[in-house]
Amino acid sequence: MSAPPLFRIADARRISVVREVAQVQQVFDEDPVGTCMVAARVGDHGLDPVAIGGELWTRSQPTESLCFAGVNLIPMRGTAADMMVFADKVMSAPRRCSSLVGRAELVLPMWQQLAQVWGPARDVRDCQPLLTLSDAPQCAVDPAVRPVRMDELDAYVVAAVDMFIGEVGVDPRMGDGGRGYRRRLAGLIAAGRAWARFEDGQVVFKAEIGAQTSRVGQIQGVWVHPDWRGRGLGAAGTATLASAVLRSGRTASLYVNDFNAPARAIYRRIGFNQLGTYATVLLD
Repeated sequence: MSAPPLFRIADARRISVVREVAQVQQVFDEDPVGTCMVAARVGDHGLDPVAIGGELWTRSQPTESLCFAGVNLIPMRGTAADMMVFADKVMSAPRRCSSLVGRAELVLPMWQQLAQVWGPARDVRDCQPLLTLSDAPQCAVDPAVRPVRMDELDAYVVAAVDMFIGEVGVDPRMGDGGRGYRRRLAGLIAAGRAWARFEDGQVVFKAEIGAQTSRVGQIQGVWVHPDWRGRGLGAAGTATLASAVLRSGRTASLYVNDFNAPARAIYRRIGFNQLGTYATVLLD
């Protein structure tokens, strides 16, 4: 009996669903920073679509074309023509994704196709420098920034919601009253990946390792309380978390909006260097 096929044919245009982790591992290995968000899910759960919240698609071989399709659409490899075909497949689904995110040269051609049917996005952030730090931070760290304890979850949720609304423009508690968002934050705290500085029980700085593989820790959710801004907490706090990522043997990474001049200045001060450019399309 012959071995089962590596892919399940998903439609007449020969988009296939990847079924073997080995087929995508080469892509993850060749671009560990750019693929971190998807590689982290696959590393933790394999390719089970329920566990990772979507499927990995290819038109031929994953090393030539690859896209994660779930609530988020994350293209990782392919030509502009591949992106068009992936976009067509997405539009055939009964519901659309909530965002597109990934390397700009892949996301933007895909969005150009999708926008013709879906109409305007809530926001298109077409230039987000993708940054990495491989050596010790060049600025001072903040010894008061530490992993959050589970008994501090309530205070941390308050800060995280404020950050999310300011950054994304929507309240993450919508729909289920915040239960899902709270569970995600609790999971990050339990994993030691939510860090903060507290003053009188209030979070004044926070950041998380949102996605983590054996090689990369992607920092997200960097936020300083409005009353504490201008005191250097953003640089020192981010440097503290980046140092923790480096001590674990990983490269620290993050991406930032090009128009956020203060944040970009902070990351330069820490010593982050640009590796590439991401783009994010936020949908309603």
